[in-house]
Amino acid sequence: MTELYPLLTAALLAGLLGSAHCLGMCAGISGLFSVNNSVASLRTQVPFALTYNLGRVISYAVLGLIVAAFGSVVVKASPGLAGAIRLLSGAIIILVGLKVAFDLRLLNIIERMGAGLWAKMAPVAQKLVPVTSLPRALGLGLVWGWLPCGLVYSVLMIAASSTQPLHGVAIMVAFGIGTVPAMALSGLGAARLSELMRRRSTRLGMGLLIVVLGLLTIAMPLTSLM
Repeated sequence: MTELYPLLTAALLAGLLGSAHCLGMCAGISGLFSVNNSVASLRTQVPFALTYNLGRVISYAVLGLIVAAFGSVVVKASPGLAGAIRLLSGAIIILVGLKVAFDLRLLNIIERMGAGLWAKMAPVAQKLVPVTSLPRALGLGLVWGWLPCGLVYSVLMIAASSTQPLHGVAIMVAFGIGTVPAMALSGLGAARLSELMRRRSTRLGMGLLIVVLGLLTIAMPLTSLM
């Protein structure tokens, strides 16, 4: 269980700090939560923003369950791969940290792999816009969770390396929760607060912290061999 903690922490921090990247891809979402032009009340918009983000987190959880279940099957078939998968997980965490800290494009190939899936789902998302009800907000979040995003897919690879379905769910929920502040603030138009997530010093410090977590994840299977 203790081996799960670095993965959860890395996923949470990747979501929290990496979500500035998500804002660039999802900039159009900022206007989706107003029912119409006459709606200006924050109290009215908050339920739409929270419901949309709930939908995203649910989709991430489902994805985490799927990939971790697949990882579990692979490890059961070849138990010797467990250590190698954990090393791969640590390497991916390090790449995520470098992406957060320095905006490196090393993981963009993963993003391109999901483009075909999104092309099939995009028409469904378009039918839910404009968001005029909570069910529409939830539906849009459920669909948007499958958007091809290098950061999301990278954390999915971490979830797959956990090789336990419930751990995979927990990792992706942690990541989803991490993305909520920036995405909700964007949807509510809180530009000043979301700007904090984009600060270079913040991204650098937290990105390097993720790298340290990746190194710790790699160290665990190595120390067991000594």
